[in-house]
Amino acid sequence: MTAGFSGEVAQYYAKYRRGYPAQVFDTLQETFQLSQADTVLDMGCGTGQLTLPLAPRVRSVVGVDPEPDMLQLARHAAQTQEIRNATWMLGADTELPALGELLGEQSLALMVVGQALHWMRHEELFHAAAPLLRTGGGIAVISNGTPLWLQGTPWSRALRAYLEEWMGTPLTATCGTSSNDRLRYAEALRSAGYDGVREMAVEYRDELTFDQLYGGVCSAIPAERLPAPDEPDILAEHILQALPTGEPFAEEVRVTILVGQAETEHRNTP
Repeated sequence: MTAGFSGEVAQYYAKYRRGYPAQVFDTLQETFQLSQADTVLDMGCGTGQLTLPLAPRVRSVVGVDPEPDMLQLARHAAQTQEIRNATWMLGADTELPALGELLGEQSLALMVVGQALHWMRHEELFHAAAPLLRTGGGIAVISNGTPLWLQGTPWSRALRAYLEEWMGTPLTATCGTSSNDRLRYAEALRSAGYDGVREMAVEYRDELTFDQLYGGVCSAIPAERLPAPDEPDILAEHILQALPTGEPFAEEVRVTILVGQAETEHRNTP
C-alpha cells in the first residue's frame, strides 16, 4: 500500500507505527562508535521514530523529510520529550548534496534510513552521502519488520485478504523489508565504496491490541481512502469482523540493520 503521509495519515503514523527496541540503538552506537561529539542524519525521518531515540547518544541529530505534517509531529514529539539537540529540515533524498553545503566542514558520523528508503533513489543517495561521513562513520539501513498484512499468522492472512478485496488489488509490496530488497541495498552500498557491509538483526515478540493493528494499517492507507472524521468508522468494523481471532494479535518482529562504513575521512572536522 502507498500513502501521501499528511493529515490524518501522519497522525496515525506518529501514534501507531512500531518504534524500535533499545538494542537497535545500542548496535548503532557500538558499530559507529557514536559519541557526544557526533552528528547523525535521519533521511526520511517521518515523525522521528529513529531520530529521537538517537538524540541522547550524540551531540546533534538532523531529521529530513519531504512531508511538512510529519516534521511538525516530529518537532512536537521532541518538545514533549524535552529533546533540544534535534533539527528538522524539509527536503528529499535528492537534496542531500545541498545539505552537505549547510554542514560546511562538519562531518556526519552516521546517516540512518528507515522504512522510507524504498521511496528513494538509493544508489544515488549512498554515493551522495559518502563525502559527508567521518572515518568509521557510515550508513545504516533499518527495516522494522514485515508489514502487518504480509505476515504468516492467521490474523495477518485474513487482514490481507480483506484489504485486497477492499482496495481491489493484490498487496505484495514489501516496503523494502524483504531479503531481496536488503540484498539490493547491500550491493549498492558496496558499489558506492562502503566497507564492512553486513547485516545484523534484533528480534522480539509483540502483542497488538486491535486499535494498534488498525492504526498501523491506517498509517499506510492513502488519505483519500480513510473514513472522514465525522463519518462512522465502517472500515474498522469490517476489519475487526474479518479477523479470525480476538486480541491480542501476536507478531514476531525482526528488525534488520544493514550497515556500511566509510573507509576514509572526506572532510575536516572543526
